[in-house]
Amino acid sequence: MEWTRGSVLGRGSSATVSTATSTSGEVFAVKSVALSQSESLQKEKHFLSIFKNSCVVGYKGCEVSRENGKMVYNLFMEFMSSGSIVDLLNRRNGVGLTDLEIRRFTRQIVEGLDYVHDSGVVHCDIKGGNVLIDESGAKIGDFGCAKWVCDDEFGTTIRGTPLFMAPEVARGEEQGFPADVWAVGCTVIEMATGGLPWSNLNDPVSVLYKIGFSGEIPGIPDGFSGELKDFVGKCLVRDPKQRWTAKQLLKHPFVIGEFDDQNPKEIIREKMITDSPTSILDQDVWNSMEESLSLESSVGIEFCETTCSWNSLRQRIKQLSDKSEIPKWGCEKGESDWMTIRMNEDGDGKSSGGAVEGGRCGRWRWIAAP
Repeated sequence: MEWTRGSVLGRGSSATVSTATSTSGEVFAVKSVALSQSESLQKEKHFLSIFKNSCVVGYKGCEVSRENGKMVYNLFMEFMSSGSIVDLLNRRNGVGLTDLEIRRFTRQIVEGLDYVHDSGVVHCDIKGGNVLIDESGAKIGDFGCAKWVCDDEFGTTIRGTPLFMAPEVARGEEQGFPADVWAVGCTVIEMATGGLPWSNLNDPVSVLYKIGFSGEIPGIPDGFSGELKDFVGKCLVRDPKQRWTAKQLLKHPFVIGEFDDQNPKEIIREKMITDSPTSILDQDVWNSMEESLSLESSVGIEFCETTCSWNSLRQRIKQLSDKSEIPKWGCEKGESDWMTIRMNEDGDGKSSGGAVEGGRCGRWRWIAAP
């Protein structure tokens, strides 16, 4: 496949993710690393290539290329235009997601995880940063830490992100399907609060000791609904044998509850996009917004945050909303008088175009020229 590398979306400890465009115009993501260091990426390719599920990021191929005199391994994946859940939280300045977003994203995460587990694979690093979103919702990505559940190649090697690790993993005992479920509970806390689980711990050693041996679980905020608290509680059971499975979680009331009729596309869109300018003179607000969103989709969140003045846009919209009054569309009975506010006339004083007339009710109409 012939393709062109675009702008960088993000960089990990070893690989770089960029946009890419094929000669046919298809846009996708490409994860690249030096061929000599590509063992982990090739394993990720192996897992992605066998998955066919709408809640797992899609695989599009791989190849080795020569760039700047070096051999590079490239993994092609579905492009997720809104980045990760962490990117979404960052764009909202760390404010948690709405109840509807949490419910939808959680169901899709659990659906994807159930599929992955049925395939015999443990993800090993479920967290907001590895759950990607677009207009269709959430999809599990980044299988760089994944393994077959029966794979003993790594023994009891700890893999993943400490703050999202299950107690049995922190103790170096096992890392199976239940460990992913624990991480789901931590991810829900992350989505709801905008912060990390075990947020009071910073030192990795302290984190692992607390998780593995304290007998505690991450704090569940009091503001959670009863259903949400119960769902998270089913994930954060310290005994992996008593922890619910992904298949059981799919039957939990929190994820099978009724959704409203809101279009999924609107769920991940910032609220400020739905506010209207107070007049056509404010159209430059929307032009700047469209440019910002275009940059975000094409070059990634990190670049956009340093390039686009989101704060000034928010301030401008706040100013508009503060100065606006709710229009009074109703009019009292009998109040139907109209007055001419503009009329085009020719040199003879005759109307050559038309007139716009307005009444005290705030209504306007166009009067055709005779």
